[in-house]
Amino acid sequence: MRLIILALSAVFAMSASGDPGPFTARDVFDLEYASSPRVSPDGGRVLYTRRSGDIMSDRFRSELWLAAADGSSHRPLVQEDVSGGGVWSPDGARVLYSASDDGEHELRTVWMDTREVTTVVRLGRGAGSAAWSPDGSTIAFTMFVASSGATPPAMPEKPEGAEWAAPARVIDRAVYRNDGSGFLEQGSTHVFVVPADGGTARQLTTGDSNHNGPLSWMPDSGSIVFSANRLEDWERDPIESDLYEVSVASGAITRLTERDGPDQSPAVSPDGSRIAYTGFTDRRRGYQVTELYVLDRSSGTTRSISGGLDRTVSSPVWSEDGRAVYAMYSDHGDTKVARFGLDGSRTVLAEGVGGSTLGRPYGAGSFDTRGGTTAAVFTTPTRPADVGVITRDGVRKLTALNEDVLGHRGVVDAEAFTVESSADGRDVQAWIMKPYGFKEGERYPMVLEIHGGPFADYGPRFSAENQLYAAAGYVVVYANPRGSTSYGEEFGDLIHHAYPGDDYHDLMSVVDGAIAMGFIDEDRLFVTGGSGGGVLTAWIVGNTDRFRAAVVAKPVINWISFALTADFAPFFSQYWLAGPVWEEFDHAWARSPLSLVGNVTTPTMLLTGEDDLRTPIAESEQYYQALTQRGVATRMVRIPGASHGIASRPSRLAAKIAHILAWFDEHDG
Repeated sequence: MRLIILALSAVFAMSASGDPGPFTARDVFDLEYASSPRVSPDGGRVLYTRRSGDIMSDRFRSELWLAAADGSSHRPLVQEDVSGGGVWSPDGARVLYSASDDGEHELRTVWMDTREVTTVVRLGRGAGSAAWSPDGSTIAFTMFVASSGATPPAMPEKPEGAEWAAPARVIDRAVYRNDGSGFLEQGSTHVFVVPADGGTARQLTTGDSNHNGPLSWMPDSGSIVFSANRLEDWERDPIESDLYEVSVASGAITRLTERDGPDQSPAVSPDGSRIAYTGFTDRRRGYQVTELYVLDRSSGTTRSISGGLDRTVSSPVWSEDGRAVYAMYSDHGDTKVARFGLDGSRTVLAEGVGGSTLGRPYGAGSFDTRGGTTAAVFTTPTRPADVGVITRDGVRKLTALNEDVLGHRGVVDAEAFTVESSADGRDVQAWIMKPYGFKEGERYPMVLEIHGGPFADYGPRFSAENQLYAAAGYVVVYANPRGSTSYGEEFGDLIHHAYPGDDYHDLMSVVDGAIAMGFIDEDRLFVTGGSGGGVLTAWIVGNTDRFRAAVVAKPVINWISFALTADFAPFFSQYWLAGPVWEEFDHAWARSPLSLVGNVTTPTMLLTGEDDLRTPIAESEQYYQALTQRGVATRMVRIPGASHGIASRPSRLAAKIAHILAWFDEHDG
């Protein structure tokens, strides 16, 4: 009763003052977001994955929920923790999904009339890219298959009861560990089929290379199209892939495309005459725009239907009449769903797509179209992803997942602005968030928050981290400097073999533009960023002392060490660096923030997950030791058990911001 009285007192106090109170770190645990909308075959319902924080387990749980396309109902379908999204059967009678209990993985279906759940197949490992055959009789999926790998030498016989050290780990793969997964088991991903009513899974593909989804069936249910790099030297060509077709009856595989570059995300047209897919011709550049292609099966010819767009296109889905392909792309930090006609026309259907991530304002969006209904997830700077249906009059929102949390919080909006870079006069887009409780005439401290990637983009999307900075009284500024995506290939490719570089000048121009608005105390500037943003933060403090304090999160400090220790070393060495570091040592060193550490006077904290394999924590350790030996105020925050995606658990997101704000507060005197 005392808790109820206290809660009511807080509500009445808020009402009396008119102040809803700022967003808090505790609120992070209560946030939810939608992803993977799937429209029913008749277009009447939208199935989606609902991700919710669980404060007791410190995890995000995924459930399947249903919303009527007309907005008339919203209810749960599967409330156990599921993996990935659900998939409608062709007749709409069932929904397929993947779940696991105590390490046992299953593909299951739930019947829409009775809500009865049946097990299709039990698997030793998780299944991905599940897809129904058009006739509804078969389900295809991908799954990892272990192989023996290198044979270790024989050891002396172990006496009964003896306790010996763990055996040696023998590695003979170019990519042998992955951020978030650790050391990779020897093996590869293959395509399987299983009867939709249950039975034994049968492996269709073989070989040493990975066979990837999404999987797309031919209309006669006789074969499946997928993407793979089946070339002999596949390990050292990290982005190469082509489209292949495998016969369900015989397992015979036919290669459909052949060029140097990635061909991915196949989608077979309703009549089977064409295949839409995404890709590009590889020129070994850091950033290359992914186009939308259509392959004519009868002639074998392929052509781009997005070539004039100069934006990366993803997630193709055919219109039901086969005359167009729906897909997503981001433009100036805004993710859109568009209809691409086979004649090269393009019609934007919706903007503001995204929000299926909570930490920072990246473009995580998804959509689906069927039965005359197109659904997507939508975001704003004040709300994570909700499900909406695209109509002629705009977007009809079907969910409001966070009104219970954010409806009574003082979350702040983001305003776009553009500056000219001092480097060369190019336009650089940025956003500014005023602090909670902002008052005209007052001046506030500012945080410059820099995105990673570096080939990624920020936009007007929800960010729990930025909301917490604003709640703490900071102006928050974030931007898309050169190298960012959604501005075309030329802009993104400006940092090819020149990163970091003039992107530094872009960011300083953004800071100057924000200060010119008149409400920022230019003596109280702070800077932080993660991954690629960590690189740029370290580069900034090596070039200027205008910031009172900095937090360098999960950075690359030394390109020479990073190039040979990161999880995807073959990719980074070929596409981000000028050449092998033993041949291009001087170039790699000149672009390393560690080369400028002798200039640093700014108090600088390091923050990295101890299990980070993308930007290994040894990068942070190098910088920490260098700053310590130089006598620069520093601190190293190590997040136990965290990989590169620190914010994957609610408590880690909260801990990250708490440490950053504490460091800034400590040096705001």
